Amino acid sequence: MVAAFKERLKEINPVYLKFDTLQTLQVNLGNLCNLSCRHCHVGASPRGTRVMEREVMARIIGFLSRQPGITLDITGGCPELNPHFSFLIEATEGLSPRRMVRSNLAIMTEPGMERLPEFYRRHRLVVIASLPCYLEENVDRQRGEGVYARSIAALRRLNEIGYGKELELNLVYNPGGDFIPGSQRELEAAYKTELLERHGICFNHLYTIANAPIGRFREYLEAKGAYERYMNLLATSFNPDAAGQIMCRTLVSVDWKGFLYNCDFNQASGLPITGEDGGILKIDDLEEAARSGNELFLAQHCYCCTAGEGSSCTGSLT
Repeated sequence: MVAAFKERLKEINPVYLKFDTLQTLQVNLGNLCNLSCRHCHVGASPRGTRVMEREVMARIIGFLSRQPGITLDITGGCPELNPHFSFLIEATEGLSPRRMVRSNLAIMTEPGMERLPEFYRRHRLVVIASLPCYLEENVDRQRGEGVYARSIAALRRLNEIGYGKELELNLVYNPGGDFIPGSQRELEAAYKTELLERHGICFNHLYTIANAPIGRFREYLEAKGAYERYMNLLATSFNPDAAGQIMCRTLVSVDWKGFLYNCDFNQASGLPITGEDGGILKIDDLEEAARSGNELFLAQHCYCCTAGEGSSCTGSLT
């Protein structure tokens, strides 16, 4: 039986159970997506109905205007499909020193979306692009037929306009099954070699992210009878050196309605940040939610962030 993650963390250092300081505001614009990836923890698809409204974005913009110096991390689903995506980017100009957009790449090849690379460049956004493998067969198996070719076309266009050189382009690797990522440094070297030799593509960094045993990936695990084995793998791969660096100590996640969570995985699991009265905190309560010393909301899926080299939205932790 897998020990409670919270107790495991407490044994190492009770401080790790508490929020430190807010460095990153991660905004999930909803679960609408042009793809239906097998490992997607939010269950995003073209049938997604959760779409952040402009009113919620306005409250996020207001917070950033009052709290300078915080990184803005925009995700989904496919964030670019939100009808107010451009509004959010334009309205946060100058409010955050680092604005990141998490893209599935294939969106840039959809009709009417060819403008996206130039839009990213104009606003000097950091592009974090999901490419779960450098091999076509593996990507198409995980993301859908033809997605690899579309992703390569998008990466070439990004390179043409300066991404991977003077503008930051980072790729994301997710395992294609029920195993944890290997060495981020070694995978990055392999990605850089393979993509350059095969397609002439360059990028800045590779982020390795372990698959969380929730959402569509949990359904996959349960269907093959591998959920317990995967949980045991995560627990036995627990790395104490990664424990103090878990992203929920410096990040708050906002969902499409404006409710707050310690991370996007908690958001997908329905584990929100609550106040002293037990009520769910919203964007207007962000100062309260991000108070130093607040108790983190932790669950068993949190083991994915401390397995092996550790895992976060910006890659390994050790």
